Amino acid sequence: MWTAFTPAEIEALTLSLRIAVVAVTGALPVAIAVAFLLARGRFPGRAFVDSLVHLPLVLPPVVTGYLLLITFGTRAPLGAWLLETFGFRFAFSWTGAALAAAIITFPFQVRAIRLSIEAIDPGLSQAAETLGAGPMDRFVNITLPLALPGILAGAITAFAASLGEFGAIITFVSNIPGETRTLPLAIYTAIQTPGGEVAAARLTALAIALAVAGLVLSEFAAQRVRRLSGQ
Repeated sequence: MWTAFTPAEIEALTLSLRIAVVAVTGALPVAIAVAFLLARGRFPGRAFVDSLVHLPLVLPPVVTGYLLLITFGTRAPLGAWLLETFGFRFAFSWTGAALAAAIITFPFQVRAIRLSIEAIDPGLSQAAETLGAGPMDRFVNITLPLALPGILAGAITAFAASLGEFGAIITFVSNIPGETRTLPLAIYTAIQTPGGEVAAARLTALAIALAVAGLVLSEFAAQRVRRLSGQ
């Protein structure tokens, strides 16, 4: 199968997979915390926080990429400080692509996890509290296991979406072969190259197959966990 792809195309695919893995795993703990806060918390400004979390869904990805560039660019105050202090650079780097993908797909994780937490009977946690279980014990032993279907579904959906992210990545980290040229950017490059129609079609078919596989796997994993947990 892989003989049909050039080394540059395989490199773009592996880079996309690495960026998606880092984006999802890095954002997942924060997504769980935010989802729990929105599902169970009652505090002033809750609607604003909820809107802020879902903002990447309605903003053009190019806008998100531009905001990242003026925040983490090497000439931006925060980006320059990170580079001078720790030698760490987001702009025009694969780590910046992972950051952009994490921000764009963060709402997918939060929404799936939040819905799963809201479906949990609050009486279970209240009963555990009367038996002496502390907040962390209730969260680890009750909330997390019962919310696992939503966690898996959100993570897999975000992973599939990360593989397809284009606008924020090309705006923030450009289209550098071997460094930031992901699968969508490789398709864009092929389209812009004379005679690249065949390569673009081949990569597009691969991208569609990965997206469909991710969505099917997300639903299968959620259903499987529900059966095992008796939900």
